[in-house]
Amino acid sequence: MNNNNHYDAIVIGGGPAGLTAGIYLSRGRLKTLILNEGTVGGQMVLTHEIANYPGVENISGYQLANIMKKQAKTFGCDIKSNINIDTIELNGAVKSIFLEDGTVYTSDSIILAPGGRSRTLGVKGEDDFKGKGISYCATCDGDFFTDKNIVIVGGGNSALEEAVSLTKYARNITIIHQFDHFQAFEHAVEEARNHPKIHFVMESAITAFHGDENLKSVDIVNLKTDHSQNFKTDGAFIFIGYLPNTEFLKGSIEMNPWGEIIVNADMSTNIQGVYAAGDSIVKKFRQVTTAVGDGTVAALAASNYLQELRLKTKTQ
Repeated sequence: MNNNNHYDAIVIGGGPAGLTAGIYLSRGRLKTLILNEGTVGGQMVLTHEIANYPGVENISGYQLANIMKKQAKTFGCDIKSNINIDTIELNGAVKSIFLEDGTVYTSDSIILAPGGRSRTLGVKGEDDFKGKGISYCATCDGDFFTDKNIVIVGGGNSALEEAVSLTKYARNITIIHQFDHFQAFEHAVEEARNHPKIHFVMESAITAFHGDENLKSVDIVNLKTDHSQNFKTDGAFIFIGYLPNTEFLKGSIEMNPWGEIIVNADMSTNIQGVYAAGDSIVKKFRQVTTAVGDGTVAALAASNYLQELRLKTKTQ
């Protein structure tokens, strides 16, 4: 074992949950490493402005991520970004993470915080206008569309419930759905249908997003007639599902059928010494604040585990 590559705790994922865990662990004087496959900050960096983070009036997701990263590093946390995990071994007293470049890291405990991502449409212009009119979170961005006209894509419970929620802000809402019926509870359908601000374009799909600095319009095609139209809008919310970034953990940890990691109240998993936090776990609400809370609990639980492990080793 390379002692330089062995840590008390390794956190997989550098979003708000992972960064918070790194802050707490390293501040507790535990040798800690955060391994992050992409840009530090996770989905948070895609948010143009965060207005509901307690104690902070207005801040961009990118700025908040950088502050958290700086805090973690100040306490001595190592952070390695843009890495690619090949395999992971979680069973046993020592956990091992094998990177595609051949590097191996080991630790006595692991916190899994790989996050997740919203399902995207994958059409022209979507990447260009993320955070510039296209959103995947009503709670995060709803108030930025006060008295605006917006479209919502989706036909499940999330799409309809968030549409009703967004009526607090938007002037008009148009729900675009590919089928002639909704995949939602009847009460959610009725509430949306009965709201005067909500309108429907059924059996249709968005094929492109257009604008300059911000989103200005979308192309909508009727899937039955193939008729296409350009529809002016100030914003688009896409609610077509959510994907946890847990593909690399398949067969290694207990997950539900949707690939979400199953955890206990202290964020412990079915494997001793392994914890999970953030958007990749089974949970209803996915916010920066809930991820931070998860990361805090996971770090404190992991710290207790490591303390008990050290006491056990001394008495043996």
